[in-house]
Amino acid sequence: MRRPKPKCSGARKQRRLSEAQEIQLLDSWIEAGIPDPGTNPLAISPPPPDAPIGRTKDGSFSPYAGVRFFRQLPISQRTKDGLAPKYVEMSDIQRASLPHSLCGRDILGAAKTGSGKTLAFVIPVIEKLYRARWGPEDGVGSIIISPTKELAGQLFEELKTVGKHHSLSAGLLIGGRKDVDAEKERVSSLNILVCTPGRLLQHMDETANFECSQLQILVLDEADRILDAGFKTELDAIISQLPKRRQTLLFSATQTKSVKDLARLSLKDPEYISVHAESVTATPEQLTQLAIIVPLDQKLNLLWSFIKANLKSKILVFLSSCKQVKYVYEVFKKLRPGIPLKCLHGRMKQNVRMATYLQFCEETSVLFSTDVASRGLDFSAVDWVVQVDCPEDIPAYIHRVGRTARFRNAGKSLLFLMPSEKEMFTKLRAVEPKIPIKLKKAKEPVSVSALLSSLLVKFPSMQQLAQRAFVTYLKSIFLQKDKDVFDVSKLPIEDFAVSLGLSVTPKLRFLKRKSNVHMSSTKTTEEVEASDDKSKVHNINSQATVRSDDVEDDVLLPKESPSFEPEGDKAELSTRILKKKKLKINMHRPLGTRVKYDDDGNVIPPLAALADKETGDGSIHLGTVKERYEKLREAMKVRDKEDKLLHRQRLRDKRTKEKLKLKKRKEEAEEGDTGDDHSDSDENEQRNPKRTKIYFDDDDNDEVDDAKAAKKSDSVTLAEQEALALDLLRSMHS
Repeated sequence: MRRPKPKCSGARKQRRLSEAQEIQLLDSWIEAGIPDPGTNPLAISPPPPDAPIGRTKDGSFSPYAGVRFFRQLPISQRTKDGLAPKYVEMSDIQRASLPHSLCGRDILGAAKTGSGKTLAFVIPVIEKLYRARWGPEDGVGSIIISPTKELAGQLFEELKTVGKHHSLSAGLLIGGRKDVDAEKERVSSLNILVCTPGRLLQHMDETANFECSQLQILVLDEADRILDAGFKTELDAIISQLPKRRQTLLFSATQTKSVKDLARLSLKDPEYISVHAESVTATPEQLTQLAIIVPLDQKLNLLWSFIKANLKSKILVFLSSCKQVKYVYEVFKKLRPGIPLKCLHGRMKQNVRMATYLQFCEETSVLFSTDVASRGLDFSAVDWVVQVDCPEDIPAYIHRVGRTARFRNAGKSLLFLMPSEKEMFTKLRAVEPKIPIKLKKAKEPVSVSALLSSLLVKFPSMQQLAQRAFVTYLKSIFLQKDKDVFDVSKLPIEDFAVSLGLSVTPKLRFLKRKSNVHMSSTKTTEEVEASDDKSKVHNINSQATVRSDDVEDDVLLPKESPSFEPEGDKAELSTRILKKKKLKINMHRPLGTRVKYDDDGNVIPPLAALADKETGDGSIHLGTVKERYEKLREAMKVRDKEDKLLHRQRLRDKRTKEKLKLKKRKEEAEEGDTGDDHSDSDENEQRNPKRTKIYFDDDDNDEVDDAKAAKKSDSVTLAEQEALALDLLRSMHS
């Protein structure tokens, strides 16, 4: 019997036919109005708003290069329905890139932060797969790679908004989540993957049947960050497993044109789109940028004063390291500035990071963050971006300040510069296109150093956090490449420790290592020659000193004590304590010698007892030495036998005492278990006689201990009693 067709089969067939007709129309429209390679659609005058869209009456198609509205593009009606509630008019980067990307060309796009780059690649991804009639059985058709988890989550939400009317499936693959097994089961059937490089590579290596051989389009958001050294290994491994025949889209605020990077991605004649290349400024025009020269030990005081003066503003504060973010967040939270505080850094769990990001978007608060929040994240209505620590370069500065003044909104930024970092201000003013940053004089801030010191005393757990913040900041300065701006030797380290509330300045091992290397490299030839004339002990000591630089200093370290050599050369030997409180032993140290003295206090040579006293020349004969050696050897054997016998006797006595104690405990237990009915107990004893153990001596022992002899006699007596009991039982039954 044939199954009846469902009632909705006709509607489905009609929908498929309409989809096929729409796709055919879109393909013809795109092919008819394809722009020439290298052209800038922004230079084309847009058509009037009431101009016909799509196929005209004469059979031709309306142009789509240079249009201003999304409804004028050759995209599906489902995509237009997803865009309509929120997006109507296109931004510059969208107008310039979409005509080329919809034609299937590779794009290398650069635009200011907050200019709408996300839609510039989300729309081509959806349209590419829609026109290819992509389904679950076709597998992965598009991969969008983001450098951070927060940015990937933001892209995924935007993708769901635009493509909510499509039947395509999409998934978010980011680290920090525990549902890896669930991802492995479904990742092969997803059409669009929004992911971070590490998580995608993990699925490529571990997930069975996961392959991207049919990939249609690859997108790199914040491409300059993904292409740098931090993601080089992961990206190379990912690209090696992707097909070379694909469309590739690269977008960022600061784009690369390196031939080497483009060759790695297999880009073919990409369209370079930089809509703000002719712009007067490299940052958004509605952004007000200020800089303040402030000493290192006054940064926290000025930050506190700034927050107190802007309690009704949404503030994003950038710091160099995770430890700094944690410390400043904790101490400011205990000081209660009068505005909600939040922190965001790479060491937080993924669910906590996403919750913090969403909360900051919804309410007025202060967010302390590392550079993990400097790229791509769209924070709504940020009033101030405060950079407490200087960015490492100009692109990092542009990305940081780009978190405010997004898409025609106004914003302000404030940069803290130390006196040793004035060169960064000069570089920012000299860059092309210009960055209109102004230098402002700071007012006298409110000091909070005393409050921080009291907090560290009240909460001892924060002491270590303050020390780590101190060390990680100075180490970040030490590791910076631009030494014209970042010079750790010019910083007031002691004052900085006091400003964090620390009573004692922590030790900086990396600075000691640098100074030792510098001293060794500047050693003169005369010093080298002089050192060659010194003894081996001195050379060993110098090597131990170099190795001990990696050990943290401790106030409880023993002082170095001098040791003397017989020849009169002086050498200082010291014992250092490692971090784990273990002695560091020098295996090449000189061995100690035994010194004997006569009755007059004179030193006796070590072998004086073996010298020939008759001749008086102090010579030593070999036979005398051998004879003395044999005597000492025989004496050692005798003492060894005595020690072994004494050890055996001690073990024997110990076993005897233990046996006696055990026997005494058993007898006491039997006496305690004896009841009123004596006959029952005798009957039980006869039924379950308890056999005592028989102990045998070793063959080497000639004598038998008294305790063992008693036990043997007890065992014989019990055997006789057992035989007698058996005879009695036989007689009773007979």
